Amino acid sequence: MLGDKKKKGNEAEEKVLDVSAAMQGTLSFKDPVNLRINGKFDGTLDTKGTLTIGEKAVINAEIEGDTLIIEGKVKGNVFAHKSLYMGAKSELVGSLKSPLLSVEQGAVIQGDVQMFLEGAEAEMGIEDLARYLEVEVRMVEEWAKQGKIPAQKIGDNWKFEKAQVDSWLAKEKIK
Repeated sequence: MLGDKKKKGNEAEEKVLDVSAAMQGTLSFKDPVNLRINGKFDGTLDTKGTLTIGEKAVINAEIEGDTLIIEGKVKGNVFAHKSLYMGAKSELVGSLKSPLLSVEQGAVIQGDVQMFLEGAEAEMGIEDLARYLEVEVRMVEEWAKQGKIPAQKIGDNWKFEKAQVDSWLAKEKIK
């Protein structure tokens, strides 16, 4: 069910999407939305705003979003730009990255946990940057090799700082 709630004054309009069905594929939102999934989902979730995985939800997906609330079962990698909350009955099998992490007693995490300074998302690998820029990995690798994008080669891997990439993007838009 999709509902719009108009707010008074200077506050923005709130968009709410509540999904209780079984779905698969890619859900991607460029504008902030409050998304709640109570059913089954397989695929990729790329959200802005708040994504809530309900207690009865069973998710098999790569998840990226601003604020993530997990109360059900998730299998896949999770990247929260602002915060990640895991309820007491939640289960996560996969790696997670978030600047803020809150885990209730009883929650289960099986995988790697990485925390970073909020807003910094300091270092990104080549796959993270390709996803962020919405381009193919080989294109990012080419730019890094040619010195077109700010990057550091550490061993066999390229590392990118988000702040430097954002600055580079702003300069490229001006040209």
